[in-house]
Amino acid sequence: MQIVAITAPGTAAVLERPDPTPEDDFVVVRIDLAPMCTEYKVFTGGGTGLALGHEAAGEVVAVARPGRVRPGDRVVVMPGTGCGRCPLCLSGDYIHCEQAPRVATPTYAQYVRKQDWLLVPVPADLPLRHAAMACCGLGPTFGALRRMGIRASDSLVVTGLGPVGLGGVIGGVAAGARVIGVESQPYRARLALALGAEAVVDPSDPEAAARIRDLTGGGADRGIDCSGSAQGQRLLIDAMRRRGHLAFIGEGGDLTVHVSRDLLRKGLTLHGHWHYNLADAPALLGLIGRLGPALDRCITHTFPMGRFREAWDLQAAGHCGKVLLEPWAVTAGSPGS
Repeated sequence: MQIVAITAPGTAAVLERPDPTPEDDFVVVRIDLAPMCTEYKVFTGGGTGLALGHEAAGEVVAVARPGRVRPGDRVVVMPGTGCGRCPLCLSGDYIHCEQAPRVATPTYAQYVRKQDWLLVPVPADLPLRHAAMACCGLGPTFGALRRMGIRASDSLVVTGLGPVGLGGVIGGVAAGARVIGVESQPYRARLALALGAEAVVDPSDPEAAARIRDLTGGGADRGIDCSGSAQGQRLLIDAMRRRGHLAFIGEGGDLTVHVSRDLLRKGLTLHGHWHYNLADAPALLGLIGRLGPALDRCITHTFPMGRFREAWDLQAAGHCGKVLLEPWAVTAGSPGS
C-alpha cells in the first residue's frame, strides 16, 4: 500500500509499505477518505514521522475472526486506541484510556488496521464524504456542546475558526444557539458567516471581549476554544457571562488563570475536552445526516493523496475549511470539489 511519510525535516513523500493484515480484534479498513487535521504542523515545524493522520472513513476489507464488523461494512475510523477493558473504555470515554496499546494507526494511507470496536457503522443513506466529518470535523465540538448542555436559547462563542472551530459553528447553529466566532483569518471568518455565525470578531481588536459581551447581552452562555492559544483562551474567559460553561479543545496554550477572579467569582465551569463519548456516535451520525449543505460548505477542498504538499500549503495559509485526502485517487483531482 501507499502511505505519506515525513522522512526528514522538510522532506515528505509517498512511500510503499506492506499491506496490513487482521489479527484478533484488529481488522483492516480500506481508506477512501482521510480528513486532514494538524499533520501539516509537524511538517512545517521540522518534525518527522511515518504514522501521519488519525481520521478516516472507508470499508472493512479483512477480519481475523467474527466480531463487530464484516467485510463490506462502511465505517468511520475513530481516532486513537484504547484497551477496551478499563472503566473509561467501557463507558465510551476510550480517548482517555491510560492503558491504550502502543500501536500506530496512520490514516494518510490506503489501508489502516484498527480495533473493530473503534469503527462506527455508516448508515446506507449517508454519503461517506459527510460521514468522514464524524472525527475531528464535528466530533470534538459535538462532544463539548453535549457536555456543556447547549440550549437553543444560548449564546455560543467559538475562538479559533480552523476546521474544528468551524465544526463548532455548525454544531452551535444546528442546536439553535446564537454563534459568535473569533478569527483573524479573513477566509475562515467569511466561511463561518456562511455557515450561520451571527458575527465574527477579530481577536487582535483590543475591545474584542467587550464587543462579544455587547453582542451577547452581557457575556456568552457557552464557549469553546479551538485556537489552542493563550490569547484565544484568555479572550474566551473574559467574554463569558457569570455561571457560564466553556470548553478548551485546541491543543496548546500556556495560559495563566486567576482562579478567584476568572473561575470562582464568575462561577465558570471549565471543561477540558478532547473527543466525544463513543456511545454518542449514532447521535452524531444522525445529526450529520441532517447537515448535508453545511458540510458541503465546510469541506472546501479534496486532494488525491499524492498532492498532500499542496494541501498542507493550503492549510498552513488558512485558505480552507476541512480538507480531505483520497488515498486511491489516480487523477489530478480538483481542489474545491
